[in-house]
Amino acid sequence: MVPTLFAASMPTLEPEQLAIREMREEEAPMVLELLKDGFKDTENRLILYVLTRPLALLLMAVVSSGLRFFLNSFVVALVLPVLLTVVALKLLLWRSPDLRHLYAYYSAGQRGLWVAVYDEDDVCGCVALEPHGEELHTAELKRLAVNRWYRRSGVGRHLLSFLEQQAKAQGFSFLVAQVSVVTKAAIGLFESSGYSVSGERQWLGYTVQQEFRKELY
Repeated sequence: MVPTLFAASMPTLEPEQLAIREMREEEAPMVLELLKDGFKDTENRLILYVLTRPLALLLMAVVSSGLRFFLNSFVVALVLPVLLTVVALKLLLWRSPDLRHLYAYYSAGQRGLWVAVYDEDDVCGCVALEPHGEELHTAELKRLAVNRWYRRSGVGRHLLSFLEQQAKAQGFSFLVAQVSVVTKAAIGLFESSGYSVSGERQWLGYTVQQEFRKELY
């Protein structure tokens, strides 16, 4: 899943000062913190989106009513279903195996993780590539994230363009990305870069994630 890319402010960058290179092993903890920062924004908005869907509210109300027969506290019966749902969603969002061993994972095979560096030493963004597990000649964009101080400055677009060139150079014909429906800025970035929706993931009948796809010419 692609985290939040943009914030309210928009710094002015000198394009010639921005470079993209492979992540070094010692930079893995820093990049992981960058990803976590982006996840927090997306995660909180996605949880709020899911919890406020009518069917989710109905199910939690039913569970809460049932718990009142077993618990002496009305407040606990009311809050417990919400807390359990939040915990389940957080575990689902953080179950990706690459986050546990970031450098080792993206150093294997045709995988790769690159960082955007401004003024030679300021890591301000990252993006990763992984072959699609079910489709030949298709790669998946992973871990596109930008430091909150550099959002709305074009770093995300530079990373996306760079990854497309990397995927094409490795012989891939298509590039796909899984994007949360609550990340409107990221959706706008992919749409304006020639991607189209090719699939979706639902929860209780509601779309929570969209797959964007682009053919690499």
